[in-house]
Amino acid sequence: MRLPELFTVASAEYEAIHSAWHKAIKTLPDFTVIHKQDWYIKESYAPDLAQEDQSFLSKSYQRHFNERPFLNHYCYLFLTKTSKNRMRMQSNFSSLCKGTLIPKEINKEAIHRFMEAVAQFERIVNDSGFITLRRLTEDDITGTDEQQGLLEQYLTLSREAGTPMQDIGLGAEEVRVGNKRLSLHTLSDTDDLPATVSADTRYEKLSTDRSDCRLSFAAPVGLLLSCNHIYNQYIFLDNSEDNLQRFEKSARNMHSLARYSRANQINKEWIEKYLNEAHSFGLSSVRAHFNIMAWSEDPAELKQLKNDCGSALALMECKPRHNTTDVATLYWAGMAGNGDFPAEESFYTFIEPALCFFTEETNYHNSPSPFGIKMADRLTGKPIHLDISDLPMKRGIITNRNKFILGPSGSGKSFLPIIW
Repeated sequence: MRLPELFTVASAEYEAIHSAWHKAIKTLPDFTVIHKQDWYIKESYAPDLAQEDQSFLSKSYQRHFNERPFLNHYCYLFLTKTSKNRMRMQSNFSSLCKGTLIPKEINKEAIHRFMEAVAQFERIVNDSGFITLRRLTEDDITGTDEQQGLLEQYLTLSREAGTPMQDIGLGAEEVRVGNKRLSLHTLSDTDDLPATVSADTRYEKLSTDRSDCRLSFAAPVGLLLSCNHIYNQYIFLDNSEDNLQRFEKSARNMHSLARYSRANQINKEWIEKYLNEAHSFGLSSVRAHFNIMAWSEDPAELKQLKNDCGSALALMECKPRHNTTDVATLYWAGMAGNGDFPAEESFYTFIEPALCFFTEETNYHNSPSPFGIKMADRLTGKPIHLDISDLPMKRGIITNRNKFILGPSGSGKSFLPIIW
């Protein structure tokens, strides 16, 4: 997936992205798992010093930023068709114990209908103009002799070429991939969620009294969390009518037992509010789950990562819950295309509020135009090649190439006469 760049999207655009996600998900059939996985990996800037047409200043500039650390972002979306029984499996079930990975309910006709729905999903998201989807090939997933595939990268928690496969320890106290120890925070209960959610939120550090800098609601656990981590976002499309009928039955039971416990009466009221929302606005009942999977080889750094992840969730007004029970199960469930997810780790909601927990921005990218000037990433200082003239004209962002340079004495205004 290719997402919009950080700090370049306004509130109206976030609403449009949210709406496009909702329209696309509505086209998918029941018993589908939508799994959005965002990788945030610490990397070092590697300049291309082999170019022959570089000037002395360009080479010096590249050497200055050589090996500068920055947080790189990779985004993937997995759409998995599964069955009703497989969607209800608990943590004590795993497809590792089964003879076949594909449920017996999945036949050629079901696969054909699912692929048609996926094509519609892809078309709706790409037509939004903000997000770009590219279908992964078999080599991208399984890898080749020259490069690692997505599965191999996940099983080693590394994107460096040539990383060998390592032992995976699924112990009771910790989960370890090679020397990397995992720390997992989950959002799997409505008690851990904030009272209200939205498609975007105000970023106070770059906002003023007269202007707002907007980021997605889940931005604190994305690029703003500067450590090696994976942010998993799940939406499970059950049969909405079956879910609502189950809630109706549960509400009647709570009503019958209301005089024995005040908690039953309160739960009955909450279930009725959920049912009223679903029937009044025609909302689809779904399940959702979100987790942050961070890792480190240093035990002392792992404690700091635990605090950082908890603080990032607290910025979203969520209750940080450090999961130590289902780390191995959730790690296995996060593999590309794996539909085996523990049902007890999810909560019931609607599509619209669940989409608010999707991250909707990525880091800055170099402009494809050969003409441009060197600028720096706002978060990490990584050099960025940016075309501020021709490319904005082609995209219709600007209608002229006039520039205005404002800065104090000694800020380097005289070094930019070439762009006039």
